[in-house]
Amino acid sequence: MSDRTLRIRLTDSPISRAGYWYATAVGFVWGLIWSTGPVRRRHGLIVFTGMPKWTFGRGGSCVGGCYLTDRNDGDRVLGHEVVHKAQWEKYGMLFPLLYLVAGRNPLRNRFEIEAGLEAGGYLPRRRPARAPRAAASGPVEVVAPEGA
Repeated sequence: MSDRTLRIRLTDSPISRAGYWYATAVGFVWGLIWSTGPVRRRHGLIVFTGMPKWTFGRGGSCVGGCYLTDRNDGDRVLGHEVVHKAQWEKYGMLFPLLYLVAGRNPLRNRFEIEAGLEAGGYLPRRRPARAPRAAASGPVEVVAPEGA
């Protein structure tokens, strides 16, 4: 008997890439049918705006290399969606199934966590820490140490 084994990689493989391109084609056709706003290429995504709310989930949906939304297309959100595009590329048509198994709660969904909950609009934006303020706003007196 032979020890030859046929191994089929479903992630990061030609099979997953074919699934990604299929999903991109589906997203592209869906976007062309329903988009009433500008269609642009931004951050490596084909962004369809002006979509009716029932044509996508939550604030927008990434399908392959397409992002479908009504008007939620700021740079932060697109940064989040670029991660989803990479997930589509890695998992191909397994991605919708894996996403479903990960659950609808974005705070527990590993794909949303990986893409960034703040950028995706699932958590409030953290404000950057402020630099401490000077106590007095008047002139500052500089005193040289003794012996200097």
